Amino acid sequence: MVAADKTRSFIPLSIAVLTVSDTRVAEDDRSGDTLCERLVAAGHSLAGRAIVPDEVVAIRAQVESWTRDPAVDVVITTGGTGFTGRDVTPEAIEPLFEKRMDGFSAVFHRISYDKIGTSTLQSRATAGLANATFVFVLPGSPGACRDAWDGILAAQLDYRHRPCNFVEIMPRLDEHLRRGASIPV
Repeated sequence: MVAADKTRSFIPLSIAVLTVSDTRVAEDDRSGDTLCERLVAAGHSLAGRAIVPDEVVAIRAQVESWTRDPAVDVVITTGGTGFTGRDVTPEAIEPLFEKRMDGFSAVFHRISYDKIGTSTLQSRATAGLANATFVFVLPGSPGACRDAWDGILAAQLDYRHRPCNFVEIMPRLDEHLRRGASIPV
């Protein structure tokens, strides 16, 4: 049974939010607003927020900058996960991954299917570790951001979530870097 362990204290994380869009600006970034409101309401802090165009170089540069910043624990992007010619967020970010989190996409699509049916197939939501930082790549709709946060991230980014969560393994994410070992390919 999934539950919160009331004997554990909440550990706030520093989370950066990136909106990928050629058309959004801060005043109409509803998906970014949705994520920021939810993460702050959960007790986390907003480590940074940006909007970049649907361009591989811009997306990758911002995400890589945040994943190299020791003050950022998690990066969440919204937008650019579809199939149009300008949707390049997975292509920009996946090469940064040291490890892919295939289960994230599977669970996201399961939750999304309950809401929008087979239209969930039009999203290439993905996640992984880059520079020992969790990176979640979400679609650009506020509904998809709500589904991902409420259905997955709120629990997995909460140290009290049982039987396990991402927060409790964060101190060990860079073990291969601290030992100077490389990851076999």
